[in-house]
Amino acid sequence: MTGSCWPARVALVVLFWAPAAHAQSPTPSPADPSPSFSGLFRQVGTDLTRLPARENLLWLGAGAGLSLLGHGADREVTGTLSTSRRVEDALDAGDVIGGAMFQVGSAFATYAVGRVTGRPSISRVGADLVRAQLVSQAVTQAVKVGAARGRPDGTRFSFPSGHSAGAFASATVLQRHFGWKAGVPAYGLAVYVAASRLSENRHYLSDVIFGATVGIMAARSVTIGRGRASFALVPLATPRGAGIALTTVSVP
Repeated sequence: MTGSCWPARVALVVLFWAPAAHAQSPTPSPADPSPSFSGLFRQVGTDLTRLPARENLLWLGAGAGLSLLGHGADREVTGTLSTSRRVEDALDAGDVIGGAMFQVGSAFATYAVGRVTGRPSISRVGADLVRAQLVSQAVTQAVKVGAARGRPDGTRFSFPSGHSAGAFASATVLQRHFGWKAGVPAYGLAVYVAASRLSENRHYLSDVIFGATVGIMAARSVTIGRGRASFALVPLATPRGAGIALTTVSVP
């Protein structure tokens, strides 16, 4: 994919979601005391319809804006990290931690522990983790095919990063359920996973930024009505780009 073509396709993604966002308001997730296994998959369809919620559109715009800003440094950042053996060795574990097998497997394991031990609070977390993974990977794969961007190593389907999407989806679910005491280390691990994709020469900076955005959006779609944290991350639009702010929220 050429440098001029890729930003245009990202803009089209933003425009694609915009009309639906204004036509739909999200409803809280049902308070199922013990989500059924089959219900995990039935709920994914509803989760997908929640993606174009108004606040998710703001996240999408911020993520696309930050990706566009990072696009100019794509080759420099990936080249720097991927040519340092010390950095690559330090980030090697991110390839496994952020992989779909680890992320989805851990989500199902959490759900199973909650069901087996009769603890609905754990099974709800596990159910949200599973659904967030399914939604994030579905969106990621769809965008990969549409963007068709080549990877730094010469293979296909670089944009966006599936590892980053999965890691940030899990981190957002944990933050929404348990607040920032769990969110800070979870997001730290997600950043580690994203950095590992650069050091492995598998992705560009813009790939991991937009992948993280997809993961956050997916997790927010499946956790509507969850959490009682007094702080939240909010996307911002500025005259020169986009950003993220930490703001207080009122808890009913």
